[in-house]
Order: sequence, then C-alpha cells, then structure tokens
Amino acid sequence: MKLFKYLFWILYRIWFYILVALPILILFPILLISILKESWYPFFFKLARLWAKIILIGMGFHWKIEREQTPEKSKSYMFIANHTSMADIMLMLVSIKNPFVFVGKKELTKIPLFGFFYKRTCILVDRSSEKSRKAVFLRAQKRLKTGVSICIFPEGGVPEEHIVLDDFKDGAFRLAINHQISIVPITFGDNKKRLSYTFFSGGPGKMRVKIHKFLTTEGLTIKDTKALNEEARSVILKQLEIFNK
Repeated sequence: MKLFKYLFWILYRIWFYILVALPILILFPILLISILKESWYPFFFKLARLWAKIILIGMGFHWKIEREQTPEKSKSYMFIANHTSMADIMLMLVSIKNPFVFVGKKELTKIPLFGFFYKRTCILVDRSSEKSRKAVFLRAQKRLKTGVSICIFPEGGVPEEHIVLDDFKDGAFRLAINHQISIVPITFGDNKKRLSYTFFSGGPGKMRVKIHKFLTTEGLTIKDTKALNEEARSVILKQLEIFNK
C-alpha cells in the first residue's frame, strides 16, 4: 500500500510541473507580447489567472472563497497571505481579480519557463541584500503609479511544516503605509495539505480561502508599522485556527 502511495506522489508532482509548463509553452507567443509594455500588464494578468486555474483544476483542487470585503476595481491594495505551498501563487491569482504584482524571491527566476516571465513581471528581492530590499520600495512605487496592486507573502518564505504561521516581516506594511493603500489579509486554509514543499505528500481536494475585512492605513505613519503587522498576523492566525478545528 505504501508503495502505491509513493508512486502516486511521484506522478502527482511530475504532473504538477507538466501543468505549470504546458500552458506557458502553448501561450508563449501571446505571453511574450503581453509583457513588452508595462501598460499591457492587465492583459498578462488575465492570462496568468487562466494559467493558475488550469493548474489548480488539473491537480484536482476545488476552491471556495469567502469574502468579507471585495476590492474595488479603481483602487490599489496590498494583498498578503500565509505561505505554505507551491500552489499559493496560483490560488492568489484565482482569488483576486484586481491586477497585482508579486514581490518575491529572485531564486524563482531559475525555474524553466516560469522563471522567464516571473523575472519580467514581478518585483524581485534578494533577501540577503539590504540594497535589494531597499530597491523594492522604488519598484513598488513605480508599479503602484500604473494602477496595479502589490502582493507579498509577509512570512518572508515558507516556514517549516510544523509552524502554523511564522512571524511577519515589516516590508509589506511599510509599503502600504508609505503609499496609503489598504492591507487585504487573506487566509489559505488547506494549501499545506494539498501541495506542500514536502515531496511525498498532498493530493486532490478542497482549498478554502478567506478574504478578510481590509485594514486601512489612512493617517498611519511608519511608527505604526509593527502594530499593523501584528494586527494583520492576528487576523490570519485566528482564521487558520478556525480552519484547523
């Protein structure tokens, strides 16, 4: 029985990488055109959402999204969520219709095909470089001026399996305060069960998403960063406790 489980997990992971690559190969010419101009990013974002849906459906995942508040089309936001799975990027794309740009680690640019577009459409950060971290603020400011939103996984990486929710870094909250945009906390309830970074694990099933009431930054200053950080983390942690009951 264990042999069949391990065989399933091996094939399941291979299938995931096929699903990641195949739509990119098929749509490559259109994707390439869509990134030639920054003003065309909303069209690229629509293609990215299609790509994400193909992967999630192909993996046998079905998602349920509960919204306490819905983002307005004309506004920019800071979207944040807990980070536990390789499927987090896809589920974020499916959950949010407003065009947004990921702030993520530069190591992902090494992934074939995916990395090519990731490098050209996302804000990359080298977490070991203070200079790189500071440059993120300038790049984010430039993208916000074009009307798009920003998405950051504030744990700063994927925590170890036994950690429910790691401490949040301050970057997302400083950015939101500097640009006076609302924080949108989002909780992913099942991604760790569905497709964690542990190779021999996972499988088809539900993915619960809770989009919480927005946290305003109106009138806040950099001195309020830590309090805003703790408030956002508390919202997501409480929802994870509810999901895990």
